[in-house]
Amino acid sequence: MILIKTKKEIDYIRESCRIVAEVLQLVKSNVRPGVSTKELDIIADDYILSNNAIAAFKGYSQGGSSIDYPASICTSIDDAVVHGIPGERVLKDGEILSIDVGVNKNGYFGDAALSVPVGDVSEEKNKLLEVTEKSLYLGIEQARVDNRVHDISAAVQEFVEANGFSVVRDLCGHGVGKFLHEDPAVPNFGKKGTGPKLKKGMTIAIEPMVNIGTYRVNTAQDGWTILTADGSTSAHFEHTIVINDSKPEILTVQ
Repeated sequence: MILIKTKKEIDYIRESCRIVAEVLQLVKSNVRPGVSTKELDIIADDYILSNNAIAAFKGYSQGGSSIDYPASICTSIDDAVVHGIPGERVLKDGEILSIDVGVNKNGYFGDAALSVPVGDVSEEKNKLLEVTEKSLYLGIEQARVDNRVHDISAAVQEFVEANGFSVVRDLCGHGVGKFLHEDPAVPNFGKKGTGPKLKKGMTIAIEPMVNIGTYRVNTAQDGWTILTADGSTSAHFEHTIVINDSKPEILTVQ
């Protein structure tokens, strides 16, 4: 069931999204070669707690198929698409790091992600970052009243594939707000004019996950980290938005 939010609920979601946006920028500012992903997780958790909020990912369960998620953020490096668990792994020059943050404050959720270069990265990786981020905003442009969910999907897919990359198909964006994951599913591929109709008051997380190589993915032995099947590099960008009468409003920006 797709949940339509009231103005008061959207204000609560907006507050959680503000914290998400601030955490992402704080973590991004600390990304450099030699820093461990665990250090970044501690920085994020401390900031979330200082805002009287809760890290939405910590303790998240996949229904018994793996351990509950043990960290506050996801840190996914190079061939890790999403859900990478922070640890002692130290960042190296030339890598791409995806940072994914979810926050729960007052019982309402915000969710966003970005990918950043670690030091100097290759021309191909820079293009991957640029294309993935641009595809997110092209998808957001389609998030308008009376459009369909797959109008978002098609916009992302068409741009990504025109630039020679692939969109992950086993994972997708989602509704967000009262719960971390809600209906509708928002895939990054699809046919225009199909899917649920978009309505005022819907809050959704749009999140292109884009690979240099194949769109196929596998799950690592930790039960969480999603890896590209061919070992190619991946990038991930995400915003929580609300659908208004006119253009969509991005909530996860400072």
